[in-house]
Amino acid sequence: MGCCQSSFLRETHPEKLQKNRGLSLNPSIINTTGGDSDQGGVGGGVVGGATPVFSEYSFTDLKAATNNFSSDYIVSESGEKAPNLVYKGRLQNRRWIAVKKFTKLAWPDPKQFVEEASGVGRLRHRRLANLIGYCCDGDERLLVAEYMPNDTLAKHLFHWESQTIEWAMRLRVALYIAEALEYCSTKGHKLYHDLNAYRVLFDEDGDPRLSCFGLMKNSRDGKSYSTNLAYTPPEYLRNGRVTPESVIFSCGTILLDLLSGKHIPPSHALDMIRGKNILLLMDSHLEGKFSTEEATVVVGLASECLQYEPRERPNLQKLVEILEPLQPKPEVPSYVMLGIPKQEEAPATPQHPLSPMGEACQRMDLTAIHQILVTSHYRDDEGTNELSFQEWTQQMRDMLEARKRGDFAFRDKDFKTAIDCYSQFIDVGTMVSPTVYARRSLCHLLSDQPDAALRDAMQAQCVYPDWPTAFYMQAVALAKLNMDKDAADMLNEAAGLEEKRQRR
Repeated sequence: MGCCQSSFLRETHPEKLQKNRGLSLNPSIINTTGGDSDQGGVGGGVVGGATPVFSEYSFTDLKAATNNFSSDYIVSESGEKAPNLVYKGRLQNRRWIAVKKFTKLAWPDPKQFVEEASGVGRLRHRRLANLIGYCCDGDERLLVAEYMPNDTLAKHLFHWESQTIEWAMRLRVALYIAEALEYCSTKGHKLYHDLNAYRVLFDEDGDPRLSCFGLMKNSRDGKSYSTNLAYTPPEYLRNGRVTPESVIFSCGTILLDLLSGKHIPPSHALDMIRGKNILLLMDSHLEGKFSTEEATVVVGLASECLQYEPRERPNLQKLVEILEPLQPKPEVPSYVMLGIPKQEEAPATPQHPLSPMGEACQRMDLTAIHQILVTSHYRDDEGTNELSFQEWTQQMRDMLEARKRGDFAFRDKDFKTAIDCYSQFIDVGTMVSPTVYARRSLCHLLSDQPDAALRDAMQAQCVYPDWPTAFYMQAVALAKLNMDKDAADMLNEAAGLEEKRQRR
């Protein structure tokens, strides 16, 4: 897995990676604090620890994640015909991502691309499929976002004839997208390019989220508009520019999609509304399964959004205020209303017999892991360092003394002191020790710091790529982070390495 190239470190601790690898990460561009987040108010806002900070990715990592940008990984609305392709991918830390790959001519100025991306990357909201990174390597321009596994609103509405979205879920989609856009607007991102039903995604819980890709221009001048011109705002047809009022018009087209279950041109829909043919506008699959009063309110709101004159359209705050009281089933999970299974996978049974270390990790028995690490001492570190005579300086002796103090503290279960002493040893950087990383990883786990524990376990693997203990410690940290499937995979990988070692 090559932890020195680890995307996990780049995602979660870019300044540490810079120190270890000498990467040139511009602190004015890379957001290491997690970006803006809405602490309250509409939508509840905070994504929390599940969303990594905005970071720079290498083209090599993204190429590997997408299987060399395989056509099988394309998830763009128009497939390979799309001007800027979107791929799904999986990083080395097993996180799924969405990668948008621009054409070479779309962003000739790398500085402008990075500035635009970093601005969107500061946004963090649970109603968004957040932007988590970018790649600007030579002619390559790519954006990296959270991956949403449950298809788009368009596919749910327009392509699945046998299964329709119930009325309550449609109202939830309308509200959540309005909340996402209002949040972006309050953070200074008032424009959304080419808003349509394909931009509305569903996450692993079935909750609707708005793709972050539309917050960036499709090209350097923002004149690219990929949907049918019959659905574009009138002012775009006049001057080729997207304005905040254009976003409201596009919200109206999405409301029409939700009402009708079809992609109806706004002009035709307005004629139906003016003719009081609201029932003709409604999706036939919803017959007798929706509230006429609620539908009337949504139709009226859609009509306001689709007004020819931009100044006559409502603002986003009004959309949220009108849609919020209409929610008939706020307590019902989205995956239930969508009729999709809850994305919970039972931990896999290890395919290889487990050693005492493996069994202790599977049980999450940190006391037993501690005893095994104390007993095994540094026997697995042999061959990881080859030092010349000249390197045995006073600094070296001080470093080894710090490790020795850390060992005593680790043995005596003074885990805070052990972390401090082992950190002194590691920060000098003259010697590397997988055992020290494994021990400090356990200290972090016992101090309720699973993120730091996972980073140390991955660094232990970086130093000693085939060391089972490094994988075992990653398994425990992943389990502590509630990533049970990944923890089970890592446990099985560790057991397999241990079995190979015993055969040798």
